[in-house]
Amino acid sequence: MDRNLALEFVRVTEAAAYAAAKWVGKGDKLKADGAAVDAMRERLNEIEFSGIIVIGEGQKDEAPELYTGEKVGKGGKPHLDLAVDPLECTDSVAYGRYNALAVISTGPKGSLLSAPDTYMEKIAAGPGAAKAIDIDAPVATNLKKVAKALGKDVGEITVCVLDRDRHKELIDEIRKAGARVRLITDGDVAGGIAPCMPESGIDMLMGIGASAEAVLAATAIKALGGEILCRFKPKDEKHAKLVSDSGHTTKKIFSTNDLAKGKDLTFTATGVIDGPLLTGVRVERDIAITHSLVIQGVSGTLRYITTHHRLPAY
Repeated sequence: MDRNLALEFVRVTEAAAYAAAKWVGKGDKLKADGAAVDAMRERLNEIEFSGIIVIGEGQKDEAPELYTGEKVGKGGKPHLDLAVDPLECTDSVAYGRYNALAVISTGPKGSLLSAPDTYMEKIAAGPGAAKAIDIDAPVATNLKKVAKALGKDVGEITVCVLDRDRHKELIDEIRKAGARVRLITDGDVAGGIAPCMPESGIDMLMGIGASAEAVLAATAIKALGGEILCRFKPKDEKHAKLVSDSGHTTKKIFSTNDLAKGKDLTFTATGVIDGPLLTGVRVERDIAITHSLVIQGVSGTLRYITTHHRLPAY
Protein backbone atom coordinates (compact mmCIF):
# COMPACT_ATOMS: atom_id res chain seq x y z
CA MET A 1 0.00 0.00 0.00
CA ASP A 2 1.11 3.54 -0.71
CA ARG A 3 2.73 5.02 2.38
CA ASN A 4 0.83 8.29 1.97
CA LEU A 5 -2.44 6.36 2.10
CA ALA A 6 -1.29 4.56 5.24
CA LEU A 7 -0.67 7.97 6.81
CA GLU A 8 -4.19 9.04 5.83
CA PHE A 9 -5.57 6.14 7.87
CA VAL A 10 -3.55 7.33 10.87
CA ARG A 11 -5.34 10.67 10.57
CA VAL A 12 -8.64 8.78 10.56
CA THR A 13 -7.93 6.87 13.79
CA GLU A 14 -6.52 10.02 15.39
CA ALA A 15 -9.77 11.88 14.68
CA ALA A 16 -11.89 9.02 16.05
CA ALA A 17 -9.75 8.69 19.19
CA TYR A 18 -9.85 12.42 19.90
CA ALA A 19 -13.64 12.53 19.44
CA ALA A 20 -14.13 9.59 21.80
CA ALA A 21 -11.69 10.95 24.38
CA LYS A 22 -14.02 13.88 25.05
CA TRP A 23 -16.41 11.37 26.62
CA VAL A 24 -13.96 9.60 28.94
CA GLY A 25 -15.52 9.01 32.36
CA LYS A 26 -18.85 10.66 31.50
CA GLY A 27 -20.86 7.44 31.75
CA ASP A 28 -22.36 7.50 28.24
CA LYS A 29 -20.89 4.81 25.99
CA LEU A 30 -23.39 5.47 23.19
CA LYS A 31 -22.34 9.09 22.79
CA ALA A 32 -18.68 8.12 23.01
CA ASP A 33 -19.11 5.49 20.31
CA GLY A 34 -21.27 7.79 18.19
CA ALA A 35 -18.66 10.53 18.30
CA ALA A 36 -15.93 8.10 17.22
CA VAL A 37 -18.07 6.64 14.42
CA ASP A 38 -18.97 10.08 13.05
CA ALA A 39 -15.35 11.26 13.11
CA MET A 40 -14.03 8.08 11.48
CA ARG A 41 -16.64 8.04 8.73
CA GLU A 42 -16.16 11.72 7.92
CA ARG A 43 -12.38 11.32 7.58
CA LEU A 44 -12.63 8.09 5.56
CA ASN A 45 -14.85 9.83 3.05
CA GLU A 46 -12.22 12.54 2.52
CA ILE A 47 -9.67 10.00 1.23
CA GLU A 48 -9.26 9.12 -2.45
CA PHE A 49 -9.86 5.36 -2.48
CA SER A 50 -12.75 2.91 -2.80
CA GLY A 51 -13.36 1.03 0.42
CA ILE A 52 -15.95 -1.40 1.67
CA ILE A 53 -16.48 -2.26 5.32
CA VAL A 54 -16.31 -6.06 5.50
CA ILE A 55 -16.72 -6.12 9.26
CA GLY A 56 -17.75 -3.08 11.27
CA GLU A 57 -20.40 -1.65 13.57
CA GLY A 58 -22.91 -4.45 13.02
CA GLN A 59 -25.54 -4.88 10.32
CA LYS A 60 -27.07 -1.98 8.40
CA ASP A 61 -30.30 -2.02 10.41
CA GLU A 62 -28.35 -1.98 13.69
CA ALA A 63 -25.69 0.64 12.97
CA PRO A 64 -26.36 3.96 11.22
CA GLU A 65 -22.76 4.36 10.13
CA LEU A 66 -19.79 2.16 9.31
CA TYR A 67 -21.98 -0.91 9.07
CA THR A 68 -20.84 -4.12 7.43
CA GLY A 69 -21.18 -3.64 3.68
CA GLU A 70 -21.00 0.15 3.69
CA LYS A 71 -18.88 1.85 1.02
CA VAL A 72 -16.47 4.60 2.07
CA GLY A 73 -13.94 6.87 0.41
CA LYS A 74 -14.12 9.34 -2.48
CA GLY A 75 -13.83 6.57 -5.07
CA GLY A 76 -11.18 5.47 -7.51
CA LYS A 77 -8.16 3.28 -6.84
CA PRO A 78 -7.08 1.49 -4.76
CA HIS A 79 -10.03 -0.78 -3.93
CA LEU A 80 -9.73 -1.95 -0.33
CA ASP A 81 -11.48 -4.08 2.26
CA LEU A 82 -11.71 -2.48 5.70
CA ALA A 83 -12.29 -3.89 9.17
CA VAL A 84 -13.07 -1.08 11.59
CA ASP A 85 -13.76 -0.45 15.23
CA PRO A 86 -14.11 3.32 15.74
CA LEU A 87 -14.09 2.77 19.49
CA GLU A 88 -12.98 -0.56 20.87
CA CYS A 89 -13.88 -0.69 24.57
CA THR A 90 -16.84 1.70 24.77
CA ASP A 91 -17.41 0.82 28.44
CA SER A 92 -13.79 1.63 29.25
CA VAL A 93 -14.25 5.12 27.86
CA ALA A 94 -17.62 5.66 29.51
CA TYR A 95 -16.34 4.67 32.94
CA GLY A 96 -12.72 5.81 32.66
CA ARG A 97 -11.21 2.34 32.69
CA TYR A 98 -8.02 0.95 31.18
CA ASN A 99 -7.47 0.28 27.46
CA ALA A 100 -9.44 1.80 24.55
CA LEU A 101 -8.48 2.19 20.88
CA ALA A 102 -9.72 3.48 17.53
CA VAL A 103 -8.72 0.83 14.96
CA ILE A 104 -8.66 0.20 11.20
CA SER A 105 -7.30 -2.76 9.27
CA THR A 106 -7.07 -2.71 5.47
CA GLY A 107 -6.21 -5.05 2.63
CA PRO A 108 -6.94 -5.63 -1.06
CA LYS A 109 -10.43 -6.73 -2.07
CA GLY A 110 -11.14 -10.21 -0.71
CA SER A 111 -8.24 -10.21 1.75
CA LEU A 112 -10.13 -9.68 5.01
CA LEU A 113 -12.71 -12.13 6.33
CA SER A 114 -16.23 -10.81 5.86
CA ALA A 115 -18.05 -12.05 8.92
CA PRO A 116 -21.17 -11.32 10.96
CA ASP A 117 -20.87 -9.27 14.11
CA THR A 118 -20.94 -12.09 16.64
CA TYR A 119 -18.58 -14.00 18.94
CA MET A 120 -15.59 -16.23 18.30
CA GLU A 121 -13.54 -18.57 20.46
CA LYS A 122 -9.90 -17.47 20.22
CA ILE A 123 -6.36 -18.43 21.08
CA ALA A 124 -3.33 -16.35 20.08
CA ALA A 125 0.42 -16.43 20.58
CA GLY A 126 3.45 -14.50 19.40
CA PRO A 127 6.14 -15.54 16.87
CA GLY A 128 8.01 -17.77 19.28
CA ALA A 129 4.98 -19.94 19.98
CA ALA A 130 2.97 -19.48 16.79
CA LYS A 131 3.14 -23.20 15.94
CA ALA A 132 2.51 -24.39 19.49
CA ILE A 133 -1.16 -23.45 19.91
CA ASP A 134 -4.16 -25.67 19.18
CA ILE A 135 -7.70 -24.38 19.73
CA ASP A 136 -8.96 -27.95 20.33
CA ALA A 137 -6.26 -28.91 22.84
CA PRO A 138 -6.86 -28.75 26.61
CA VAL A 139 -5.83 -25.52 28.30
CA ALA A 140 -3.01 -27.18 30.22
CA THR A 141 -1.61 -28.72 27.03
CA ASN A 142 -1.52 -25.36 25.26
CA LEU A 143 0.20 -23.78 28.23
CA LYS A 144 2.88 -26.49 28.36
CA LYS A 145 3.56 -26.30 24.61
CA VAL A 146 3.76 -22.49 24.61
CA ALA A 147 6.02 -22.52 27.66
CA LYS A 148 8.34 -25.03 25.98
CA ALA A 149 8.42 -23.00 22.75
CA LEU A 150 9.30 -19.83 24.65
CA GLY A 151 11.84 -21.51 26.92
CA LYS A 152 9.84 -20.75 30.04
CA ASP A 153 8.24 -22.62 32.89
CA VAL A 154 4.44 -22.78 32.81
CA GLY A 155 4.45 -20.67 35.95
CA GLU A 156 6.06 -17.85 33.98
CA ILE A 157 3.38 -17.82 31.26
CA THR A 158 0.86 -14.97 31.35
CA VAL A 159 -2.49 -15.36 29.57
CA CYS A 160 -4.71 -12.40 28.68
CA VAL A 161 -8.43 -13.13 29.24
CA LEU A 162 -11.52 -10.93 29.06
CA ASP A 163 -13.05 -10.57 32.53
CA ARG A 164 -16.40 -12.23 31.84
CA ASP A 165 -18.55 -14.78 33.66
CA ARG A 166 -18.29 -17.07 30.64
CA HIS A 167 -14.55 -17.38 31.28
CA LYS A 168 -14.73 -18.57 34.89
CA GLU A 169 -13.90 -22.18 33.98
CA LEU A 170 -11.13 -21.09 31.60
CA ILE A 171 -9.55 -18.87 34.24
CA ASP A 172 -9.72 -21.70 36.79
CA GLU A 173 -7.99 -24.07 34.34
CA ILE A 174 -5.21 -21.61 33.59
CA ARG A 175 -4.55 -21.07 37.28
CA LYS A 176 -4.78 -24.78 38.05
CA ALA A 177 -2.07 -25.39 35.45
CA GLY A 178 0.10 -22.89 37.29
CA ALA A 179 0.07 -20.03 34.78
CA ARG A 180 -0.79 -16.39 35.38
CA VAL A 181 -3.98 -14.62 34.25
CA ARG A 182 -4.09 -10.99 33.13
CA LEU A 183 -7.74 -9.91 33.11
CA ILE A 184 -8.92 -7.09 30.86
CA THR A 185 -12.30 -5.42 31.24
CA ASP A 186 -12.99 -4.83 27.53
CA GLY A 187 -11.61 -5.21 24.03
CA ASP A 188 -9.28 -8.01 23.01
CA VAL A 189 -7.62 -6.43 19.95
CA ALA A 190 -4.77 -5.23 22.15
CA GLY A 191 -4.87 -8.52 24.08
CA GLY A 192 -4.50 -10.52 20.88
CA ILE A 193 -1.59 -8.47 19.57
CA ALA A 194 0.22 -8.19 22.93
CA PRO A 195 1.88 -11.67 22.72
CA CYS A 196 3.70 -10.41 19.61
CA MET A 197 5.18 -7.53 21.63
CA PRO A 198 7.95 -8.83 23.94
CA GLU A 199 7.66 -5.83 26.25
CA SER A 200 3.94 -6.42 26.89
CA GLY A 201 4.48 -9.20 29.46
CA ILE A 202 1.67 -11.23 27.86
CA ASP A 203 2.37 -14.62 26.24
CA MET A 204 -1.09 -15.74 25.09
CA LEU A 205 -4.69 -14.70 24.56
CA MET A 206 -7.51 -17.13 25.32
CA GLY A 207 -11.27 -16.87 25.48
CA ILE A 208 -14.37 -15.73 23.60
CA GLY A 209 -14.58 -12.27 22.06
CA ALA A 210 -16.07 -10.39 19.13
CA SER A 211 -15.45 -11.42 15.52
CA ALA A 212 -14.49 -7.89 14.40
CA GLU A 213 -11.68 -7.84 16.96
CA ALA A 214 -10.42 -11.18 15.61
CA VAL A 215 -10.03 -9.80 12.08
CA LEU A 216 -8.54 -6.53 13.30
CA ALA A 217 -5.99 -8.28 15.48
CA ALA A 218 -5.15 -10.84 12.80
CA THR A 219 -3.79 -8.22 10.39
CA ALA A 220 -1.27 -7.07 13.00
CA ILE A 221 -0.51 -10.56 14.32
CA LYS A 222 0.22 -11.82 10.81
CA ALA A 223 2.62 -8.97 10.04
CA LEU A 224 4.43 -9.58 13.33
CA GLY A 225 4.79 -13.34 12.80
CA GLY A 226 2.32 -14.56 15.42
CA GLU A 227 -0.76 -16.75 15.14
CA ILE A 228 -4.44 -16.48 16.10
CA LEU A 229 -6.90 -19.35 15.77
CA CYS A 230 -10.65 -18.68 15.96
CA ARG A 231 -13.99 -20.43 15.65
CA PHE A 232 -17.48 -18.92 15.64
CA LYS A 233 -19.17 -19.22 19.02
CA PRO A 234 -22.61 -17.55 18.71
CA LYS A 235 -24.20 -16.66 22.03
CA ASP A 236 -27.79 -17.46 21.03
CA GLU A 237 -30.02 -18.63 18.15
CA LYS A 238 -30.14 -15.16 16.60
CA HIS A 239 -26.36 -15.04 16.39
CA ALA A 240 -26.24 -18.64 15.14
CA LYS A 241 -28.51 -17.59 12.29
CA LEU A 242 -26.18 -14.69 11.47
CA VAL A 243 -23.34 -17.17 11.14
CA SER A 244 -25.27 -19.61 8.94
CA ASP A 245 -26.78 -16.83 6.79
CA SER A 246 -23.28 -15.51 6.09
CA GLY A 247 -22.24 -18.90 4.72
CA HIS A 248 -20.03 -19.81 7.68
CA THR A 249 -20.24 -22.66 10.20
CA THR A 250 -19.39 -23.08 13.85
CA LYS A 251 -17.05 -25.97 13.03
CA LYS A 252 -14.40 -24.31 10.87
CA ILE A 253 -11.22 -23.17 12.58
CA PHE A 254 -9.94 -19.90 11.12
CA SER A 255 -6.20 -19.30 11.14
CA THR A 256 -4.46 -15.96 10.80
CA ASN A 257 -4.19 -16.57 7.05
CA ASP A 258 -7.95 -17.18 6.82
CA LEU A 259 -8.75 -13.94 8.63
CA ALA A 260 -6.24 -11.80 6.74
CA LYS A 261 -4.94 -13.07 3.39
CA GLY A 262 -1.76 -11.96 1.66
CA LYS A 263 0.86 -9.48 2.80
CA ASP A 264 -0.46 -6.14 1.54
CA LEU A 265 -2.20 -5.47 4.85
CA THR A 266 -2.14 -2.56 7.26
CA PHE A 267 -3.14 -2.16 10.89
CA THR A 268 -3.63 1.31 12.31
CA ALA A 269 -4.64 2.17 15.87
CA THR A 270 -4.72 5.28 18.03
CA GLY A 271 -5.04 5.14 21.81
CA VAL A 272 -8.05 6.71 23.50
CA ILE A 273 -7.17 5.62 27.04
CA ASP A 274 -3.85 4.11 28.14
CA GLY A 275 -3.54 0.39 27.41
CA PRO A 276 -1.01 -2.37 26.74
CA LEU A 277 -0.34 -1.12 23.21
CA LEU A 278 -0.69 2.66 23.30
CA THR A 279 -0.93 5.73 25.49
CA GLY A 280 -4.26 7.53 25.35
CA VAL A 281 -5.11 11.05 24.18
CA ARG A 282 -3.59 13.89 26.18
CA VAL A 283 -4.82 17.49 26.05
CA GLU A 284 -2.52 20.29 27.25
CA ARG A 285 -4.07 23.75 26.87
CA ASP A 286 -4.36 24.23 23.09
CA ILE A 287 -2.55 21.00 22.12
CA ALA A 288 -3.96 17.47 21.80
CA ILE A 289 -1.36 14.69 21.79
CA THR A 290 -2.21 11.37 20.17
CA HIS A 291 -0.26 8.11 20.15
CA SER A 292 -0.68 5.74 17.21
CA LEU A 293 0.66 2.45 15.92
CA VAL A 294 0.99 1.53 12.23
CA ILE A 295 1.93 -1.98 11.12
CA GLN A 296 2.48 -2.79 7.44
CA GLY A 297 2.40 -6.38 6.27
CA VAL A 298 4.62 -6.10 3.19
CA SER A 299 7.58 -4.65 5.06
CA GLY A 300 6.75 -6.08 8.48
CA THR A 301 7.48 -2.66 9.96
CA LEU A 302 5.95 -1.35 13.15
CA ARG A 303 5.88 2.41 13.62
CA TYR A 304 4.84 4.43 16.65
CA ILE A 305 3.59 7.90 15.79
CA THR A 306 3.16 10.67 18.34
CA THR A 307 1.30 13.67 16.94
CA HIS A 308 0.76 17.12 18.45
CA HIS A 309 -2.47 18.68 17.15
CA ARG A 310 -3.03 22.39 17.62
CA LEU A 311 -6.64 22.88 18.73
CA PRO A 312 -9.21 23.25 17.40
CA ALA A 313 -7.99 20.57 14.99
CA TYR A 314 -11.19 18.61 14.58
